[in-house]
Amino acid sequence: MSNGEFDVTVIGTGPGGYVAAIRAAQMGLRTACVERDPAGLGGTCLLRGCIPTKALLHTADLYEEFKHAKDYGIVAENLSLDFNAVMSRKTRIVNRLSKGIEGYLFKKNKITLFRGQARLEGPGTVVVKSEAGDTKIKTKNVLLATGSRPRTLPGLALDGKLIISSDEILQIPQIPRSLVVIGAGAVGMEFASVFARFGSAVTVIELLPRVLPLEDEEISNEAGKLLAKQMTIHTGAKTEGALKTTQGVEVAFRAADGSAKSVTADVLLVAVGRGPVTDGLGLESTKVQLDRGYIKVNEMMATDEPGVYAIGDVVTVGGRPHPQLAHVASAEGIGVAERLAGKQVEPVNYDQVPGATYCMPEVASVGLTEAEAKKRGYDVKVGRFNFGNIAKPRIIGQDFGLVKVVSESKYDEVLGIHMVGPHVTDLISEACVALRLESTVEELMRTIHPHPTLPEALMQAAEAVYGHAIDA
Repeated sequence: MSNGEFDVTVIGTGPGGYVAAIRAAQMGLRTACVERDPAGLGGTCLLRGCIPTKALLHTADLYEEFKHAKDYGIVAENLSLDFNAVMSRKTRIVNRLSKGIEGYLFKKNKITLFRGQARLEGPGTVVVKSEAGDTKIKTKNVLLATGSRPRTLPGLALDGKLIISSDEILQIPQIPRSLVVIGAGAVGMEFASVFARFGSAVTVIELLPRVLPLEDEEISNEAGKLLAKQMTIHTGAKTEGALKTTQGVEVAFRAADGSAKSVTADVLLVAVGRGPVTDGLGLESTKVQLDRGYIKVNEMMATDEPGVYAIGDVVTVGGRPHPQLAHVASAEGIGVAERLAGKQVEPVNYDQVPGATYCMPEVASVGLTEAEAKKRGYDVKVGRFNFGNIAKPRIIGQDFGLVKVVSESKYDEVLGIHMVGPHVTDLISEACVALRLESTVEELMRTIHPHPTLPEALMQAAEAVYGHAIDA
């Protein structure tokens, strides 16, 4: 069976793929999308990543607030957590959003959806293999948006029950009494924060010297101190193995001081990063080049095969580390779609990509860290401001954390803004605009912010660059 020619065929319906497909259709391109996941549309982010995780985190936030309800004059007796209801709510949110992509967004934008495994077969041809047989799609361009899957460590075989990845923990039938998390990146710390507040005894093991190691060191250290109040954290620790026992899983590791240690828990979550998904795509029949399994692209997201592009978690851009973030994939996909439609669009500036970790406390950042700014030769000036020094954090009972502004002294340009504290994953958007517009510190500090609000901390951190912050 064959199908008429499309202008672009997108393989993968994650936040990079489906957003790119919609933008291509909006630009007047005849667009097809291929998805092989029987769970539905939306990719890792929607089905088993960002969205379900944040649903659990929101419940954990509410549960923690209710535990302290008396502080707000609210009497909440016999407080308990119905975990089955928590997981059912998470599933309802995911299902509704997934069905909305196909049932509303794709239909509205006249995108043709094919279900099955896509394979590139010669110039301008995509073959979709399904139970109904093979379908050949003739297409002028192909956009690969196949995403990533969880990695593990040598000797740690995932069994889906006792030793699990971020996929399986989202389907866990009950709250474990104890949980070991290997990896203190965003994924590991979000799940650690969820289950610690749900009542699990959580232990985190991280090879690098600090939690959330990609963040500014000062912000990372502050987050580590606050998170350590909820769980046990071992940084600079190397996992040496895991043994299933009658009590659960015993995890052996070498501590930062060189001593041999072990911890036993009901469940072991391995959160050590994600690897690219390229299986079954037939890339070996093309000029597409791979680098450690990732698809090599230039800054315009083009591969070495004419008419074939790639975005998101599956790519490496110019051999540099590539942020595996949903909003990055979306931005890259929109750029490809608009360029295919003839629009001049600049490539993604990865220095201006925001990061957000939704643990408690939240952590968010955009731009250069203090260390990276110095490494690039800037004459760095820094301003810091504690959330506890303004009214709104005290009002909402979250008077912890800080905002840090990294700037350069000659032109007063804002180079980076880094935060740990209440709702900073929302506050970071203002910082994104500041960097996008190449704002100065003075422009930021003279922007009038409403009072009392959380964003006042950003204004005060800018003031602090020049020693003008008003400490309450």
